[in-house]
Amino acid sequence: MEALFRTHKYLVEHVESPVQRQLMDEIDWNHRLIGIKGSRGVGKTTFLLEYAKQRFGADDRSCLYINLNNFYFTTCSLYDFADEFCKVGGRTLLIDQVFKLPNWSEDLRECYDKIPDLNIVFSGSSVMRLKEENPLLRDCVKSYNLRGFSFREYLNLMADTHFKSYTLDEILKNHVEIASEIVSKVKPLAYFQNYLHHGFAPFFLEKRNFSENLLKTMNMMLEVDVLFIKQIELKYLPKIRKLLYLIASTAPSVPNVSQLSTEINISRATVMNYIKYLSDARLFNLLYAEGDEFPKKPAMVYMQNTNLMHAITPGNVDLQAQRETFFYNVLYKDHKLNKGNRDAQFLVDHSLQFVIADSDSRMKFKPDYYYAIDKIEVGSKKVVPLWLFGFLY
Repeated sequence: MEALFRTHKYLVEHVESPVQRQLMDEIDWNHRLIGIKGSRGVGKTTFLLEYAKQRFGADDRSCLYINLNNFYFTTCSLYDFADEFCKVGGRTLLIDQVFKLPNWSEDLRECYDKIPDLNIVFSGSSVMRLKEENPLLRDCVKSYNLRGFSFREYLNLMADTHFKSYTLDEILKNHVEIASEIVSKVKPLAYFQNYLHHGFAPFFLEKRNFSENLLKTMNMMLEVDVLFIKQIELKYLPKIRKLLYLIASTAPSVPNVSQLSTEINISRATVMNYIKYLSDARLFNLLYAEGDEFPKKPAMVYMQNTNLMHAITPGNVDLQAQRETFFYNVLYKDHKLNKGNRDAQFLVDHSLQFVIADSDSRMKFKPDYYYAIDKIEVGSKKVVPLWLFGFLY
Protein backbone atom coordinates (compact mmCIF):
# COMPACT_ATOMS: atom_id res chain seq x y z
CA MET A 1 0.00 0.00 0.00
CA GLU A 2 2.89 2.36 0.72
CA ALA A 3 3.93 2.22 -2.94
CA LEU A 4 0.40 3.20 -3.95
CA PHE A 5 0.51 6.21 -1.61
CA ARG A 6 3.76 7.33 -3.26
CA THR A 7 2.20 6.96 -6.71
CA HIS A 8 -0.86 8.89 -5.54
CA LYS A 9 1.30 11.74 -4.23
CA TYR A 10 3.27 12.00 -7.47
CA LEU A 11 0.18 11.96 -9.70
CA VAL A 12 -1.72 14.52 -7.64
CA GLU A 13 1.29 16.85 -7.50
CA HIS A 14 1.72 16.72 -11.28
CA VAL A 15 -1.87 16.91 -12.50
CA GLU A 16 -2.13 20.03 -14.64
CA SER A 17 -4.81 19.58 -17.31
CA PRO A 18 -8.00 21.62 -16.93
CA VAL A 19 -11.14 19.77 -15.88
CA GLN A 20 -14.85 20.43 -16.01
CA ARG A 21 -15.17 22.55 -12.90
CA GLN A 22 -18.91 22.85 -13.43
CA LEU A 23 -19.34 19.11 -12.96
CA MET A 24 -16.96 19.23 -10.00
CA ASP A 25 -19.37 21.63 -8.32
CA GLU A 26 -22.51 19.70 -9.32
CA ILE A 27 -21.50 16.42 -7.68
CA ASP A 28 -22.70 15.57 -4.17
CA TRP A 29 -19.35 14.45 -2.81
CA ASN A 30 -20.90 13.34 0.48
CA HIS A 31 -22.51 10.35 -1.17
CA ARG A 32 -20.69 7.11 -0.33
CA LEU A 33 -20.60 5.59 -3.83
CA ILE A 34 -20.15 7.85 -6.85
CA GLY A 35 -19.60 6.75 -10.45
CA ILE A 36 -17.98 9.10 -12.99
CA LYS A 37 -18.79 7.83 -16.47
CA GLY A 38 -17.45 9.13 -19.74
CA SER A 39 -16.02 8.12 -23.07
CA ARG A 40 -12.40 7.07 -23.34
CA GLY A 41 -9.99 10.01 -23.50
CA VAL A 42 -12.45 12.54 -22.07
CA GLY A 43 -10.35 13.08 -18.93
CA LYS A 44 -11.78 10.84 -16.19
CA THR A 45 -8.37 10.13 -14.64
CA THR A 46 -7.50 13.83 -14.59
CA PHE A 47 -10.88 14.55 -13.05
CA LEU A 48 -10.27 12.14 -10.15
CA LEU A 49 -6.76 13.47 -9.53
CA GLU A 50 -7.91 17.09 -9.69
CA TYR A 51 -10.59 16.29 -7.11
CA ALA A 52 -7.92 14.79 -4.83
CA LYS A 53 -5.73 17.86 -5.33
CA GLN A 54 -8.50 20.38 -4.67
CA ARG A 55 -10.19 18.70 -1.71
CA PHE A 56 -7.31 16.93 0.01
CA GLY A 57 -3.88 17.82 -1.35
CA ALA A 58 -1.09 15.44 -2.29
CA ASP A 59 -0.02 14.62 1.31
CA ASP A 60 -3.41 13.85 2.85
CA ARG A 61 -3.40 10.08 3.31
CA SER A 62 -7.13 9.92 4.01
CA CYS A 63 -7.60 10.07 0.21
CA LEU A 64 -6.01 7.59 -2.18
CA TYR A 65 -6.15 7.21 -5.97
CA ILE A 66 -5.70 3.68 -7.34
CA ASN A 67 -5.75 2.37 -10.90
CA LEU A 68 -6.98 -1.20 -11.24
CA ASN A 69 -4.64 -1.69 -14.20
CA ASN A 70 -2.03 -2.17 -11.47
CA PHE A 71 -1.02 -5.84 -11.33
CA TYR A 72 -1.21 -5.67 -7.53
CA PHE A 73 -4.97 -6.07 -7.83
CA THR A 74 -4.67 -9.42 -9.59
CA THR A 75 -4.00 -10.98 -6.18
CA CYS A 76 -5.59 -8.51 -3.76
CA SER A 77 -9.37 -8.15 -3.74
CA LEU A 78 -10.88 -4.69 -3.81
CA TYR A 79 -12.72 -5.29 -0.55
CA ASP A 80 -9.58 -6.46 1.30
CA PHE A 81 -7.66 -3.44 0.01
CA ALA A 82 -10.43 -0.99 0.88
CA ASP A 83 -10.81 -2.49 4.34
CA GLU A 84 -7.08 -2.19 5.03
CA PHE A 85 -7.06 1.38 3.68
CA CYS A 86 -9.91 2.34 5.99
CA LYS A 87 -8.14 0.82 9.01
CA VAL A 88 -5.10 3.06 8.44
CA GLY A 89 -7.21 6.20 8.31
CA GLY A 90 -8.49 6.15 4.75
CA ARG A 91 -11.82 7.85 4.11
CA THR A 92 -11.99 8.47 0.34
CA LEU A 93 -10.90 5.90 -2.24
CA LEU A 94 -10.67 7.01 -5.88
CA ILE A 95 -10.80 4.02 -8.22
CA ASP A 96 -9.81 4.23 -11.89
CA GLN A 97 -10.50 1.52 -14.49
CA VAL A 98 -12.91 -0.33 -12.20
CA PHE A 99 -14.19 -2.49 -15.06
CA LYS A 100 -10.86 -4.34 -15.07
CA LEU A 101 -12.25 -6.35 -12.15
CA PRO A 102 -14.26 -9.35 -13.43
CA ASN A 103 -16.94 -8.81 -10.78
CA TRP A 104 -16.68 -5.06 -10.31
CA SER A 105 -20.34 -4.56 -9.41
CA GLU A 106 -20.21 -7.19 -6.68
CA ASP A 107 -16.91 -5.81 -5.36
CA LEU A 108 -18.22 -2.25 -5.15
CA ARG A 109 -21.41 -3.40 -3.46
CA GLU A 110 -19.42 -5.39 -0.88
CA CYS A 111 -17.32 -2.34 -0.04
CA TYR A 112 -20.44 -0.17 0.21
CA ASP A 113 -22.25 -2.59 2.52
CA LYS A 114 -19.35 -3.60 4.77
CA ILE A 115 -17.26 -0.40 5.06
CA PRO A 116 -19.72 2.38 5.97
CA ASP A 117 -16.97 4.89 6.84
CA LEU A 118 -15.48 4.81 3.34
CA ASN A 119 -16.47 7.02 0.39
CA ILE A 120 -15.72 5.54 -3.01
CA VAL A 121 -15.51 7.49 -6.27
CA PHE A 122 -14.87 5.35 -9.32
CA SER A 123 -14.49 6.03 -13.02
CA GLY A 124 -16.11 3.89 -15.67
CA SER A 125 -16.74 3.64 -19.37
CA SER A 126 -19.84 5.26 -20.82
CA VAL A 127 -20.81 1.73 -21.93
CA MET A 128 -21.16 0.55 -18.32
CA ARG A 129 -24.75 0.46 -17.10
CA LEU A 130 -24.82 1.71 -13.52
CA LYS A 131 -28.58 2.06 -13.17
CA GLU A 132 -30.68 0.49 -15.91
CA GLU A 133 -29.07 -2.95 -16.04
CA ASN A 134 -27.30 -3.15 -12.68
CA PRO A 135 -29.57 -4.24 -9.82
CA LEU A 136 -26.58 -4.56 -7.47
CA LEU A 137 -25.73 -0.86 -7.63
CA ARG A 138 -29.01 0.70 -8.69
CA ASP A 139 -30.10 1.75 -5.19
CA CYS A 140 -26.74 2.93 -3.85
CA VAL A 141 -24.72 4.60 -6.62
CA LYS A 142 -24.88 8.21 -7.77
CA SER A 143 -23.85 8.39 -11.42
CA TYR A 144 -22.49 11.44 -13.26
CA ASN A 145 -21.33 11.89 -16.84
CA LEU A 146 -18.05 13.62 -17.67
CA ARG A 147 -18.23 15.14 -21.12
CA GLY A 148 -15.72 16.77 -23.41
CA PHE A 149 -15.11 20.50 -23.32
CA SER A 150 -18.03 22.73 -24.23
CA PHE A 151 -17.31 25.64 -26.57
CA ARG A 152 -17.57 27.91 -23.52
CA GLU A 153 -14.88 25.94 -21.68
CA TYR A 154 -12.68 25.83 -24.78
CA LEU A 155 -13.09 29.58 -25.31
CA ASN A 156 -12.27 30.31 -21.66
CA LEU A 157 -9.06 28.29 -22.03
CA MET A 158 -7.97 29.68 -25.37
CA ALA A 159 -8.94 33.32 -24.84
CA ASP A 160 -8.31 33.47 -21.07
CA THR A 161 -11.92 34.49 -20.40
CA HIS A 162 -14.29 33.50 -17.60
CA PHE A 163 -17.71 33.27 -19.19
CA LYS A 164 -20.44 31.42 -17.28
CA SER A 165 -22.88 28.87 -18.65
CA TYR A 166 -26.56 29.48 -19.38
CA THR A 167 -29.68 27.34 -19.47
CA LEU A 168 -31.50 26.78 -22.73
CA ASP A 169 -34.38 28.91 -21.49
CA GLU A 170 -31.99 31.77 -20.68
CA ILE A 171 -30.41 31.58 -24.13
CA LEU A 172 -33.71 31.50 -25.98
CA LYS A 173 -35.11 34.44 -24.00
CA ASN A 174 -31.99 36.60 -23.70
CA HIS A 175 -29.65 35.51 -26.49
CA VAL A 176 -29.26 38.99 -27.98
CA GLU A 177 -28.05 40.47 -24.68
CA ILE A 178 -25.90 37.43 -23.82
CA ALA A 179 -24.23 37.26 -27.24
CA SER A 180 -23.69 41.03 -27.33
CA GLU A 181 -21.91 40.93 -23.98
CA ILE A 182 -19.66 38.05 -25.07
CA VAL A 183 -18.87 39.61 -28.44
CA SER A 184 -17.88 42.85 -26.71
CA LYS A 185 -15.05 40.97 -24.98
CA VAL A 186 -13.97 38.33 -27.51
CA LYS A 187 -14.70 37.24 -31.07
CA PRO A 188 -16.22 33.77 -30.61
CA LEU A 189 -16.31 32.98 -34.33
CA ALA A 190 -12.51 33.29 -34.39
CA TYR A 191 -12.39 30.21 -32.16
CA PHE A 192 -15.49 28.26 -33.17
CA GLN A 193 -14.14 26.36 -36.19
CA ASN A 194 -11.05 25.27 -34.26
CA TYR A 195 -13.32 24.01 -31.49
CA LEU A 196 -15.39 22.00 -33.97
CA HIS A 197 -12.17 20.49 -35.36
CA HIS A 198 -10.32 19.64 -32.14
CA GLY A 199 -11.76 21.38 -29.07
CA PHE A 200 -14.13 18.78 -27.61
CA ALA A 201 -11.57 16.16 -26.60
CA PRO A 202 -8.76 17.33 -24.29
CA PHE A 203 -6.04 15.94 -26.59
CA PHE A 204 -5.48 19.39 -28.09
CA LEU A 205 -3.76 20.32 -24.81
CA GLU A 206 -1.10 17.64 -25.34
CA LYS A 207 2.07 17.92 -27.41
CA ARG A 208 1.10 15.09 -29.71
CA ASN A 209 -0.65 14.79 -33.05
CA PHE A 210 -4.29 15.42 -32.24
CA SER A 211 -5.89 13.36 -35.00
CA GLU A 212 -3.60 10.36 -34.49
CA ASN A 213 -4.25 10.45 -30.76
CA LEU A 214 -8.01 10.61 -31.30
CA LEU A 215 -7.93 7.73 -33.80
CA LYS A 216 -5.98 5.58 -31.35
CA THR A 217 -8.50 6.39 -28.67
CA MET A 218 -11.42 5.50 -30.95
CA ASN A 219 -9.85 2.13 -31.65
CA MET A 220 -9.38 1.60 -27.92
CA MET A 221 -13.05 2.42 -27.44
CA LEU A 222 -13.94 -0.33 -29.87
CA GLU A 223 -11.52 -2.87 -28.41
CA VAL A 224 -12.20 -2.19 -24.73
CA ASP A 225 -15.43 -0.28 -24.26
CA VAL A 226 -17.34 -2.31 -26.84
CA LEU A 227 -15.67 -5.71 -27.16
CA PHE A 228 -14.32 -6.20 -23.64
CA ILE A 229 -17.19 -4.75 -21.62
CA LYS A 230 -19.91 -6.14 -23.91
CA GLN A 231 -18.03 -9.46 -24.07
CA ILE A 232 -17.90 -9.66 -27.85
CA GLU A 233 -15.32 -11.97 -29.46
CA LEU A 234 -12.27 -10.26 -30.93
CA LYS A 235 -12.91 -11.79 -34.37
CA TYR A 236 -15.89 -9.42 -34.78
CA LEU A 237 -13.77 -6.27 -34.33
CA PRO A 238 -13.17 -5.77 -38.10
CA LYS A 239 -16.94 -5.86 -38.72
CA ILE A 240 -17.59 -3.27 -36.01
CA ARG A 241 -14.80 -1.04 -37.35
CA LYS A 242 -16.26 -1.29 -40.85
CA LEU A 243 -19.74 -0.48 -39.56
CA LEU A 244 -18.39 2.57 -37.76
CA TYR A 245 -16.68 3.82 -40.90
CA LEU A 246 -19.60 3.20 -43.23
CA ILE A 247 -22.00 5.12 -41.00
CA ALA A 248 -19.48 7.86 -40.17
CA SER A 249 -18.82 8.46 -43.87
CA THR A 250 -22.46 9.40 -44.49
CA ALA A 251 -23.57 10.73 -41.08
CA PRO A 252 -25.95 12.23 -40.35
CA SER A 253 -28.09 9.79 -42.26
CA VAL A 254 -30.91 7.27 -42.00
CA PRO A 255 -29.17 3.90 -41.52
CA ASN A 256 -29.96 1.41 -44.28
CA VAL A 257 -29.86 -1.66 -42.06
CA SER A 258 -30.39 -4.13 -44.89
CA GLN A 259 -27.55 -2.69 -46.94
CA LEU A 260 -25.23 -2.53 -43.92
CA SER A 261 -26.12 -6.12 -43.08
CA THR A 262 -25.13 -7.21 -46.59
CA GLU A 263 -21.90 -5.18 -46.73
CA ILE A 264 -20.65 -6.38 -43.35
CA ASN A 265 -22.10 -9.88 -43.61
CA ILE A 266 -23.94 -9.86 -40.30
CA SER A 267 -27.63 -10.07 -39.47
CA ARG A 268 -29.91 -7.03 -39.34
CA ALA A 269 -30.45 -7.59 -35.61
CA THR A 270 -26.69 -7.63 -35.02
CA VAL A 271 -26.28 -4.40 -37.02
CA MET A 272 -28.82 -2.73 -34.74
CA ASN A 273 -27.10 -4.08 -31.60
CA TYR A 274 -23.70 -2.85 -32.81
CA ILE A 275 -25.12 0.60 -33.58
CA LYS A 276 -26.50 0.72 -30.03
CA TYR A 277 -23.12 -0.35 -28.57
CA LEU A 278 -21.36 2.37 -30.57
CA SER A 279 -23.88 4.87 -29.24
CA ASP A 280 -23.28 3.67 -25.66
CA ALA A 281 -19.54 4.12 -26.24
CA ARG A 282 -20.19 7.77 -27.20
CA LEU A 283 -19.22 7.33 -30.83
CA PHE A 284 -22.73 7.82 -32.25
CA ASN A 285 -25.77 9.84 -31.26
CA LEU A 286 -29.07 8.23 -32.27
CA LEU A 287 -32.01 10.46 -33.13
CA TYR A 288 -35.49 8.93 -32.99
CA ALA A 289 -38.90 10.11 -34.04
CA GLU A 290 -40.96 11.14 -31.05
CA GLY A 291 -42.32 8.05 -29.30
CA ASP A 292 -39.74 5.67 -30.80
CA GLU A 293 -36.69 4.19 -29.10
CA PHE A 294 -34.29 1.26 -29.41
CA PRO A 295 -34.66 -1.48 -30.71
CA LYS A 296 -36.49 0.45 -33.44
CA LYS A 297 -34.31 1.86 -36.18
CA PRO A 298 -33.28 5.46 -35.46
CA ALA A 299 -34.52 8.20 -37.72
CA MET A 300 -30.95 9.53 -38.03
CA VAL A 301 -27.48 8.56 -36.84
CA TYR A 302 -25.04 11.35 -35.98
CA MET A 303 -21.43 11.20 -34.92
CA GLN A 304 -21.24 11.92 -31.19
CA ASN A 305 -19.13 15.05 -31.64
CA THR A 306 -17.59 17.02 -34.46
CA ASN A 307 -14.00 16.12 -33.57
CA LEU A 308 -14.74 12.50 -34.50
CA MET A 309 -15.94 13.62 -37.93
CA HIS A 310 -12.64 15.34 -38.66
CA ALA A 311 -10.62 12.36 -37.42
CA ILE A 312 -12.47 9.78 -39.55
CA THR A 313 -12.97 11.81 -42.75
CA PRO A 314 -10.29 14.54 -42.61
CA GLY A 315 -10.77 17.31 -45.14
CA ASN A 316 -14.14 15.92 -46.19
CA VAL A 317 -16.55 17.06 -43.48
CA ASP A 318 -19.89 18.38 -44.67
CA LEU A 319 -20.49 21.75 -43.01
CA GLN A 320 -24.22 21.24 -42.52
CA ALA A 321 -23.58 17.84 -40.96
CA GLN A 322 -21.05 19.51 -38.67
CA ARG A 323 -23.57 22.15 -37.57
CA GLU A 324 -26.25 19.60 -36.76
CA THR A 325 -23.77 17.33 -34.95
CA PHE A 326 -22.61 20.20 -32.76
CA PHE A 327 -26.17 21.19 -31.89
CA TYR A 328 -27.17 17.62 -30.98
CA ASN A 329 -24.05 17.09 -28.91
CA VAL A 330 -24.45 20.20 -26.76
CA LEU A 331 -28.18 19.78 -26.12
CA TYR A 332 -28.53 16.07 -25.38
CA LYS A 333 -26.83 16.40 -21.97
CA ASP A 334 -29.89 17.99 -20.36
CA HIS A 335 -32.60 17.86 -22.99
CA LYS A 336 -34.67 15.37 -24.94
CA LEU A 337 -34.06 15.49 -28.68
CA ASN A 338 -36.21 13.89 -31.35
CA LYS A 339 -36.42 14.27 -35.09
CA GLY A 340 -38.20 17.47 -36.02
CA ASN A 341 -40.90 17.81 -38.63
CA ARG A 342 -40.02 18.00 -42.31
CA ASP A 343 -38.93 21.65 -42.03
CA ALA A 344 -36.84 21.28 -38.85
CA GLN A 345 -33.98 18.98 -37.92
CA PHE A 346 -34.76 18.69 -34.20
CA LEU A 347 -37.68 18.64 -31.82
CA VAL A 348 -36.36 19.63 -28.37
CA ASP A 349 -38.18 18.73 -25.15
CA HIS A 350 -41.27 17.66 -27.12
CA SER A 351 -42.20 21.26 -27.94
CA LEU A 352 -39.43 23.33 -29.57
CA GLN A 353 -38.77 22.95 -33.30
CA PHE A 354 -35.20 23.88 -34.30
CA VAL A 355 -33.81 24.59 -37.74
CA ILE A 356 -30.02 24.46 -38.05
CA ALA A 357 -28.65 26.45 -40.97
CA ASP A 358 -25.91 28.57 -42.43
CA SER A 359 -26.16 32.36 -42.37
CA ASP A 360 -26.23 32.37 -46.17
CA SER A 361 -29.33 30.15 -46.31
CA ARG A 362 -32.30 31.70 -48.04
CA MET A 363 -35.28 30.63 -46.00
CA LYS A 364 -38.59 31.90 -44.82
CA PHE A 365 -38.51 32.24 -41.06
CA LYS A 366 -41.57 30.79 -39.33
CA PRO A 367 -42.64 32.46 -36.07
CA ASP A 368 -43.14 29.19 -34.19
CA TYR A 369 -39.64 27.84 -34.98
CA TYR A 370 -36.24 28.58 -33.50
CA TYR A 371 -33.26 28.99 -35.80
CA ALA A 372 -29.68 28.13 -34.81
CA ILE A 373 -27.66 29.98 -37.43
CA ASP A 374 -23.95 29.58 -38.13
CA LYS A 375 -21.51 32.43 -38.91
CA ILE A 376 -23.40 35.17 -37.09
CA GLU A 377 -22.22 36.87 -33.90
CA VAL A 378 -25.55 38.17 -32.61
CA GLY A 379 -29.05 37.10 -33.56
CA SER A 380 -32.52 38.59 -33.27
CA LYS A 381 -35.94 37.37 -32.11
CA LYS A 382 -35.90 33.57 -32.65
CA VAL A 383 -32.69 33.56 -34.66
CA VAL A 384 -29.89 32.47 -32.32
CA PRO A 385 -26.15 32.21 -33.12
CA LEU A 386 -25.20 28.54 -33.35
CA TRP A 387 -22.02 29.05 -31.31
CA LEU A 388 -24.01 30.34 -28.34
CA PHE A 389 -25.51 26.90 -27.73
CA GLY A 390 -21.97 25.92 -26.77
CA PHE A 391 -22.55 27.87 -23.54
CA LEU A 392 -25.12 25.39 -22.19
CA TYR A 393 -22.46 23.85 -19.90
